[in-house]
Amino acid sequence: MPQNSTSAGGAVRRAKNSRAVRGLARGGYAASGVLHLLIGWLAVQLALGESEGQADQSGAFRAVAQMPGGELVLWLVAVGFTALAVWQLATAVVGVPNADNQAAARGKSVAKAVLYGVLAVSGVRYATGGGGGSSGGEESLTARVLAMPGGAWLVGAAGLVIVGVGVYHVVKGVRKKFLEDLTGAGGSAVRPVVVRLGQIGYAAKGIALGVVGGLVVAAAVTADPEQAGGLDEALHTMRDQPYGTALLIVIGLGIAAYGGYSFARARFARL
Repeated sequence: MPQNSTSAGGAVRRAKNSRAVRGLARGGYAASGVLHLLIGWLAVQLALGESEGQADQSGAFRAVAQMPGGELVLWLVAVGFTALAVWQLATAVVGVPNADNQAAARGKSVAKAVLYGVLAVSGVRYATGGGGGSSGGEESLTARVLAMPGGAWLVGAAGLVIVGVGVYHVVKGVRKKFLEDLTGAGGSAVRPVVVRLGQIGYAAKGIALGVVGGLVVAAAVTADPEQAGGLDEALHTMRDQPYGTALLIVIGLGIAAYGGYSFARARFARL
């Protein structure tokens, strides 16, 4: 049994380190760049009152679908995200190099694999014309959880986790911790402009996630699922605040900066 386990682990490690899988995984980071550039553009459009769609992943996928050749782009995006999901799962199986806490690092890889898998499925749905479903999924899910025993505590905890992820992104950007994800000693192979894009992008994405988490917590406190929402609802909330238009433009440009950083990560990612 241990022999079989070792053999299986070796096969996963070889697949993870293969040139094909690594190349496709880099394509996944490029797909992330496309997605974040579009979300940033949609956020700026929302701030200027010119947006007709959702300023989130769904809106970005829909925007790609409506472009000439959008179907092909969506299939390429789906393949890239699928490769990233597979690579993250393989990392969870064989272990994360130089990680102090392997259990936490493996769990993080599994969570990323799920996220990339969901994005891959969304890409396929929009590529095949099946992505035009109604919005409001966050509210309906929140309503179902709130109806459970202790549901308000679960929703509140989920909101706090999202806020924590947002804070993590801000800290990662400010302290340049993202350079550890890139090749070279501490990301020394990358140009200063990539560092700036990463700093701005991570901070902006973190702030947006923090607002999303705050909305979820508000839904738990008020027991009102309509208070909850995703990124689109968070950006609308920002816009409706004092100086919200200027803030939303800054956040939109910051999310676009994260998209630019993602393209650089496709080249310099430590895989």
